[in-house]
Amino acid sequence: MIFEEKKIVLKNGVEAILKTPEIEDAEMLLNSIKTSSGETEFLSRTIEAWESVTVESEEKFILNVHESQNTLFIACYVDGAIAGNCDITFKTGSKTSHRATVGIALQKKYWNMGIGSAMFRELIKAANEHEGTEIIDLEMIEGNNRAKALYGKFGFEAVSVKPNFFKLKDGSYQNLVYMQKYL
Repeated sequence: MIFEEKKIVLKNGVEAILKTPEIEDAEMLLNSIKTSSGETEFLSRTIEAWESVTVESEEKFILNVHESQNTLFIACYVDGAIAGNCDITFKTGSKTSHRATVGIALQKKYWNMGIGSAMFRELIKAANEHEGTEIIDLEMIEGNNRAKALYGKFGFEAVSVKPNFFKLKDGSYQNLVYMQKYL
């Protein structure tokens, strides 16, 4: 699915663009994801997990997104650079087609500018427009209070916790919080 370009104004007055990346943006997208993954313990994949991902595989990912009928992927561009991204995937199974899942990642230097809220508005709008979608799911790492506030602002509620789901490099654990929003 393609998200047509949309201009937004950030809290600091800077104009940003939301759109589905093009194939030529693959390296910039990969670098943005690597940066985000290296800045927080609250993303499910570490920067090391991204080290084996090539620009070519990211190009294939973008091509697949463009051709997909079930996934909408949006990147936020600030001054020509990708600041972060989000996605929504609509389930297709006979028992799950009423559901969609969302995810988001944003580089730390772009936090508190309204980008996360702008992206979530578009994901929820897409879910409302997608025939048959009734529930949006997401997974959050417990302790990520910034994300919890964002998700709560848009009506997501915690419905379950998977204890010790993630194990960090230092040997400590993080719980996974499963959240839902009913449309």
